[in-house]
Amino acid sequence: MNAVLRDPRLATLDGFRVEIDPARERADIILDRPPFNIVSMPQRDQLRLVIEALDEDACIRVIVLRAMGEHFSSGGNIKGFLEATPEHVSKLAWNVAAPARCTKPMIAANRGYCFGVGFELSLACDFRIASETCFYALPEQRLGQIPGSGGSARLQKMIGIARTKDMVMRSRRISGGEACDWGIAVECVPDKQLESATDALADELRAFSPLAQRTAKKLLNDTEDATLATAIELEGHCYSRLRQSDDFREGVEAFHAKRPAKFRGT
Repeated sequence: MNAVLRDPRLATLDGFRVEIDPARERADIILDRPPFNIVSMPQRDQLRLVIEALDEDACIRVIVLRAMGEHFSSGGNIKGFLEATPEHVSKLAWNVAAPARCTKPMIAANRGYCFGVGFELSLACDFRIASETCFYALPEQRLGQIPGSGGSARLQKMIGIARTKDMVMRSRRISGGEACDWGIAVECVPDKQLESATDALADELRAFSPLAQRTAKKLLNDTEDATLATAIELEGHCYSRLRQSDDFREGVEAFHAKRPAKFRGT
């Protein structure tokens, strides 16, 4: 077990693994239950715990959520919903929202099926890169249900109520290209380029100030439902605090010296 993941509940990971690259200041959470990477109920708890642990590691600047095989995830274990207690089910959205709560940038690399909780986990990340083989869907209507881990709510914020109804109420699948056009994915690339595109984004993000990245993510999340006046006020306070940081001073000095900045997160 990696030293970062000391929690005994993570001694044996259910359906996924974690790879840490210290040189690139990066952690990868890799869904690994082929062929469809179905997400079990216990796995949701573990994914939350892993993301929280990685968030505490100062040596990690960016976290990537990806999967083995042709499909990111076809969704959750359907039978598990019937067996789970109401108390457990009530925690589903909290667990799946862990990427949004994480202070570090999180990237979801999606190919093949990205359905149900797989889509909801990806929606909770900051960036989604889709391959041309990717299909996104929230198919819960076919089971007589609705998305239960933030899927419809997050989607409506991104693409509006009409398109969200089209996807949720019809259980409609959309391609990676369509998702990119709608603003769900930031990029749609040929399947063989998904890893390289993800690597490029991860390297780009880790080159920025960790402090400025954390501040930007929290500010944007916190002001999503705020009025314009409130958002501008909060932005001003965050800007003022960052002006006192070592990273801001380093950024300014590096700009004038025409050299790459070396940010430390202070």
